[in-house]
Amino acid sequence: MNSAEEAAHERHASAEVVVEVSGCATADAHAVFSALRTSFVSDRAADDVPEEMAGPRATVWTSTFDVTDVRAAAEPRPLTAPLTVNLQGGYWAVDRLCESLRTAFAVRVLGTAAGDQEEEVQLLLETR
Repeated sequence: MNSAEEAAHERHASAEVVVEVSGCATADAHAVFSALRTSFVSDRAADDVPEEMAGPRATVWTSTFDVTDVRAAAEPRPLTAPLTVNLQGGYWAVDRLCESLRTAFAVRVLGTAAGDQEEEVQLLLETR
C-alpha cells in the first residue's frame, strides 16, 4: 500500500463502529439495527433479520457500521423493553453513532472504557 492508500484505509477504519446487542427480544435487536441502517452503511443487508439461537447461551447480535456519511435520520422506534447496546470504535465514530441512536431511542450511557484511539461505550436504550 502507498501512503495515500494507507491514509484512506485508516480514515475508513476509524469511521467504523462495532455494535453488539444482547439479552433482548429479536424484534428489539432488529429495531436497533434497522434504525442504524437508516443512517449508516452496514456490513449486513437490510433483509438480514436477527434470529434467536437455540440453547442455553445468550445470543449476541453484532453488526459494523461505517459512520462516514449520514444517509438520513432514523425515526423513533418502539422497543418491547429497555436493552443494552455495546459500541466499540474510534471516539469520533462512536459519538456520531450515539447521536444517531438518540433520534430513534432514549439513550443513557451506562459506562465507558477508554483506549488510546478507541473507546467502548455501553448504552441503555429505551423507547422515546
